[in-house]
Amino acid sequence: MSAVVETSSPHLRASTAKASDKTKPESTRIQAPEALVDDHFFWTYTEEPHRSRRQAIIKAHPEVTKLCGPEPLTKWVVLGVVSLQVTCAYLLRNTSMLDWRFLVTAYVIGATCNQNLFLAIHEISHNLAFRSAFANRLLAIFANIPIGLPYSAAFRPYHLTHHKSLGVTGLDTDLPTAVEAFFLNSLLGKTFFCTFQILFYAVRPMFIYSPPFTYIHLLNLGVQISFDYALSKLCGGFQPVLYFLLSSFLAGSLHPCAGHFIAEHYFFSNVKSGGTESLTELKKNEKRKVPHPLDSLPPPETYSYYGPLNILTYNVGLHNEHHDFPAIPWTRLHKLHEIAREFYEPLPCHRSWVWVIYTFILDKNVGPWCRVKREQGGRIVGGGTKRGDDSAASKQWNGRGGEGISAASAGPAGEEGDGWKESEIQC
Repeated sequence: MSAVVETSSPHLRASTAKASDKTKPESTRIQAPEALVDDHFFWTYTEEPHRSRRQAIIKAHPEVTKLCGPEPLTKWVVLGVVSLQVTCAYLLRNTSMLDWRFLVTAYVIGATCNQNLFLAIHEISHNLAFRSAFANRLLAIFANIPIGLPYSAAFRPYHLTHHKSLGVTGLDTDLPTAVEAFFLNSLLGKTFFCTFQILFYAVRPMFIYSPPFTYIHLLNLGVQISFDYALSKLCGGFQPVLYFLLSSFLAGSLHPCAGHFIAEHYFFSNVKSGGTESLTELKKNEKRKVPHPLDSLPPPETYSYYGPLNILTYNVGLHNEHHDFPAIPWTRLHKLHEIAREFYEPLPCHRSWVWVIYTFILDKNVGPWCRVKREQGGRIVGGGTKRGDDSAASKQWNGRGGEGISAASAGPAGEEGDGWKESEIQC
């Protein structure tokens, strides 16, 4: 089975392509919905590709299911990185925020460490550090400490919904809105987005839907405020907390590791200069053929990156592999790739996250409109409602119509309390 085959979902809109021209590949693109601004996203009726590829890989290589399960090493890496950040914050307690030593440390060490912790929390959100769900929540709260602001508890339901509802507008909060894309689709706009993208990822979800506030959120908030206060009292000022906050901002700004935010799901198939050739093409030293066999399919929704920065980021670059098997931890993703290489090597991939940021800003053929969207499919994980709307209308979610969703969309009975089937958490 091909690694790039996508099947239409029985719940999704039927194709609008005309059948009269049998020689022309059937288009998977559908008309954009009505919006306040002209919509240039790639709207499709096809199912997201990861579910069908996961099924095909398990059929071809059933041994991959043995790769699933917690990774004990994760907790020790988290302990080491948190300790390093707290040490740096303490050592800089008497250094001005404008001092070059403070700024360089925050960019080189702080931003890299906090990006690592962002992705540790990402890994832990899939219950991949411990078998106990509660132990994973506690480790995520601990990993959150050097970030400066409480976010781990809120991140998990949004992220798991991103997996269950990839590309579904109103559910996948990783998607930019049409208004964002309209105002940011320029050199200055894209530069602004790349510089402040951490703020977009932090604020956007709150305007899409709001998950229930749980005791884990309260614990996350209490631990973070208590630690920030205790550290400030110990050091006689807020410099350590400012170091944490600056490190977090830089981690999601113009930093090499921040390239993964854009590299994961923005499609670069319109870039004329190449740069996203598949591993198969790179091994054969071939230029991408025009026309290409993949041109009749929707643009790639997910790109992987196999470069050295994966060492610092829990192998988040292996993003196709991660979305195909979210129950496989970071230490075993390369093994998955090795076992199922015939599925992954034909897929386009990035060779450099720095190149991704550079090209995203300067190339007019890629930008915030370069996302695949679908009107229906998926479901919310953990429950939630449209922001500020508890009406019955909001309980009937329609991806095209906007953002009205509810806990009723979390899935049928028999699933785990967070709307995520146990069979989908552990292989």
